[in-house]
Parts: sequence; structure tokens; C-alpha cells
Amino acid sequence: MTLRVLLVDDHPVVRGGLRALLSTVDGFEVVAEAVDGESAVREAQQLRPDVVLMDVRMRGMGGVEATRQIRTRTPEVVVLVLTMFDDDATVFTAMRAGARGYVLKGAEQDDILGAIRAVAAGQTIFGPGIAARMLDFFAAPPPVEADAFPDLTDRERDILALLADGQRTSSIAAALFLSPKTVSNNLTNIFAKLEVSDRASAIIRAREGGLGNPR
Repeated sequence: MTLRVLLVDDHPVVRGGLRALLSTVDGFEVVAEAVDGESAVREAQQLRPDVVLMDVRMRGMGGVEATRQIRTRTPEVVVLVLTMFDDDATVFTAMRAGARGYVLKGAEQDDILGAIRAVAAGQTIFGPGIAARMLDFFAAPPPVEADAFPDLTDRERDILALLADGQRTSSIAAALFLSPKTVSNNLTNIFAKLEVSDRASAIIRAREGGLGNPR
């Protein structure tokens, strides 16, 4: 069986290298390439590949939000993250978004090929080092609320908490003694840091992190 793969990375050299690698091995077909999250979601919906090989940080919509949308809109499509970022926050956020595996770009070619085959077969796969940290995390999970959003400032965290509680911009501004414009500017920064494109996605992320009181 040939595995149909969608490559998602904003660096043409990386995409070219991956395409060259997969073209030399039987059982793989690169069906398309995407340079950002928006085009990745669109291509996944149109082509329904077996596996999306997804970078994390790209211009526009990032890989985490793209993974979340692909898994929501095309749940049969599997996402394997291939990135240079191995910090815990990025790893865990990507997995919560629905990624089936997480491999670093410095991995051996055979490891990357094996990871693609593994996730396509329904397995969950992690690169060396990341697997050990995932085991440690689940053995003694840290409080989600303490570090779910490490990139947010205190003000941004307060605004996100009120947003997750269902508050509108004007209500948030009144509660925090800020102008609506200041709240809107902060929301723009929050969306960028969370790699989401709208309020609804931000609310979902916030509630996953323990913020708000959903009713």
C-alpha cells in the first residue's frame, strides 16, 4: 500500500529534502506541499492524504492550530509533527491538538520514514528523548493551570481567563479597568501566541488549560 503524504513547512529547502527522501522509497507518494497552516488545512480537506507531515512554527496559522483544524474537519487524516522545537510546551500542545506523533528534524531518515509508517498504522510515535519526557509527564503530570500558557503575560492571562468565561470585549475591559481597544490589542497578541485564528478557538484552548467556568 502506498502512503499518501502532505508536506507542510514554510522552508522550501526542507520540503525539497523531504520530497526527495520520500521519492526514493517505495510505498510513499507526496500528494502536495503547503507553506502555512491555512493551505495545509485546505489541502488536507481536498486531497485526504494518509499522513500530514507538519511543521509547528510558520507564518500565518501555525502547525498546532492547523493540526487541530485538520483533525476536526478530516478526522481520518493523521498528523505527524516534524519540527526543530522540542520544548515541553510545544510538544504537549501539539499532542493535545491531535497530532499522532512528534519527531525532530534532526532525526535519522529511517526514523522519519518509520514514524510516518507507524502513525499511518494507528500508532503514536515520539522521537528519542521526547518519548522519555512524555512518560515522565504522564507519570507525574504537573498542574495544567500553572504552565499551560507560559508565553502569556499576566494581563494576557487575565484577559484569556475572562474570555474563556464567556465575557465580551467590553465586559473584559470593564472588569480589568482597560479600554476596549487595549483589550482587543491584547487579544490579537494572545491569538498569535496560542496559534489560533479566532475567539472560539482561543476559548477552547483556554478551557483545555483550566481557565474559565464553562456552563
